[in-house]
Amino acid sequence: MQDGIRIALDAMGGDNAPQEIVKGAVEAAVMQKDLHILLVGRKDAVEQELSKFSWPKDQITVIHAEEVIETAEPPVMAIRKKKQSSIVVGMNMVKQKEADAFVSAGSSGAILVGGQVIVGRIKGVERPPLAPLIPTEKGVSLLIDCGANVDARPSHLVQFARMGSIYMQHVVGIPEPRVAIVNIGAEEEKGNALVKETFPLLKECRDIHFTGSIEAREIPHGAADVIVCEAFTGNVILKLYEGVGGTFLSMVKKGLMGTLRSKIGAMLIKPALKETMKSFDASAYGGAPLLGLNGLVVKIHGNSTANEVQNAILQCVTFKEQDINGKIKKNITDSTKGDE
Repeated sequence: MQDGIRIALDAMGGDNAPQEIVKGAVEAAVMQKDLHILLVGRKDAVEQELSKFSWPKDQITVIHAEEVIETAEPPVMAIRKKKQSSIVVGMNMVKQKEADAFVSAGSSGAILVGGQVIVGRIKGVERPPLAPLIPTEKGVSLLIDCGANVDARPSHLVQFARMGSIYMQHVVGIPEPRVAIVNIGAEEEKGNALVKETFPLLKECRDIHFTGSIEAREIPHGAADVIVCEAFTGNVILKLYEGVGGTFLSMVKKGLMGTLRSKIGAMLIKPALKETMKSFDASAYGGAPLLGLNGLVVKIHGNSTANEVQNAILQCVTFKEQDINGKIKKNITDSTKGDE
């Protein structure tokens, strides 16, 4: 396993830890033979869950971490004080090159702080953004930033666009990703001060395919592959996206079960409906990477099940194989030289 990809996984983070985390780790290890998963958490609890499965002994190792950072704890204080927490231990493994990536469903604040303080930024990266893939009519789009930088500057958004393009090209496989900035209209003169100042800078970027502004209603149609915004706007879009999706699904189920006739119809359309809804399941696309760090850190939903854990681990494999950090580092270096 020395030449395999090593993923540190926070076994104690999230609402369903350690049960679903361990289950997802086992499923990923069975699927990917060159993978070594380092389950970080309280050893007794993790090993108790592992005992429920048949798992490849050379692919999963338990790393003891006694402490757990709770969601309500102040992130900076927690990172400083809880040195033996699963988040801090896992991130230190990435920093020390003992792991290629760290995945956690734990405290978002602690993950964001730990990513910058422990793992550290790539030289030249001003602000690392959180960038989840969101389902659209045409496949998936990358929403960048969705939660890391509420008060962003134009130069930050330009870097988001560049990093997002690299990710979509080499991880998702889109040759020339379309980049758009979130706005309240298609016209260039519209928007707040941040958007108005960023727009011409994105137009000048020769290393991205900038298509202009995108209104929120066009996002589900897949009108852009990389959707650029500051974190406040991005988080609102993401949460509304998830809320509307869940509500719509609930209403469809309720409508189909309302009468005998609708129940018969539901039986007929169930296979097609199930397949359609599967494409809008955000957990199928893994987690949100914190791009621009010296190592890969991925945040998954706090209520993640084994399926999302597995997909996030496999997402890390692609990230490592495509050397996304190396490509981001080169792009930032080249763009900095171009500005001089």
